[in-house]
Amino acid sequence: MRLLRENPDGVEVAIYASNVDPSATALSVSDVSAIEPRNVSNAEYAQFALDFCRTHRIDVLIPPRRLDALADRAADFAAIGTSLMCSPPWAVRALTDKVRTYEIAGAAGVPVPPWREARDADEFRTAVDELSLSGETLCIKPSGEFSAFGFRILDDRPLAMADLRVAPEPVASVEAVAAAMRRAAEQGEFVPPLLVMPFLEDPEISIDCLSAPGGELLMGIARAKQGRFRLLLDDPTLVEIARRIVQHFELAYLTNVQLRYRAGEPVLLEVNPRPSAGLFHTAFADVNLPWAAVQLLLRGDSGLRRSPRLGARLAVAEAVMEVSPWLDGRLPDAVRRSADLVAG
Repeated sequence: MRLLRENPDGVEVAIYASNVDPSATALSVSDVSAIEPRNVSNAEYAQFALDFCRTHRIDVLIPPRRLDALADRAADFAAIGTSLMCSPPWAVRALTDKVRTYEIAGAAGVPVPPWREARDADEFRTAVDELSLSGETLCIKPSGEFSAFGFRILDDRPLAMADLRVAPEPVASVEAVAAAMRRAAEQGEFVPPLLVMPFLEDPEISIDCLSAPGGELLMGIARAKQGRFRLLLDDPTLVEIARRIVQHFELAYLTNVQLRYRAGEPVLLEVNPRPSAGLFHTAFADVNLPWAAVQLLLRGDSGLRRSPRLGARLAVAEAVMEVSPWLDGRLPDAVRRSADLVAG
């Protein structure tokens, strides 16, 4: 939001934000905010977005989620005067399925880690047995678009006292995961397909990409995560992997490629056909990627004329800012009860 408001062209920008969570920080710092419908179909969500954009005369829609509901509706948004910033529908569908992502990327020559898909407890145990032969620690994650939710490192070792003296990790035993899948199946509960794969080595690399429709990479900025620090890397090898992915999937505008290392070599972790949550870090490369993407969408020219400044080391620190009151003017119940206790 700050990068859009502080754009290099000095254009006054009004930001409208929506979220299913009334306490989302973005709603407090936007110019206009709204609550999205929760647990609705793709058609219902797309209709909500169309109605919102029509009512508020939105010029540009930058969706950070539910892309599968919106990617096919670019013409409908254009008909009401809204430009939708989104990659092709087929690419969005492929990239919101991690199995399809690995299948397509691997076939295109992009380095991917070994993986198996498990849809039930038996397939899960088989996948663990096969991948364990390498001696690597394994992990699981839902194959669909769940962000980091559902990620677990597989560890069957008994809990030690030393484990209680460090920050907790998202760990689960093989038996616990298999039992959960078995119980869900017996009770008729949906079991999301799980991706089983090696737990890849640090550092995690996040490459923020700006590309033209059709998949031409205009700029890629690689960031390495190192605890509370971020490094803006000057590494053409990493950007070249992102270039191949962006080109093969014909990605457009703002997208994100994530890599990790296996045996010292970078391999694909995942591809997000949307802007990354850490995109604002790229401001320290002396470029404004969000504004460049808006210009590319509206005018066909990003306006970028210089290379990014790379090599910076950034510290991630906590910040506090005053925001607008709660949307309904009331404190959440838990906060109000706490305030009552203090007052009492």
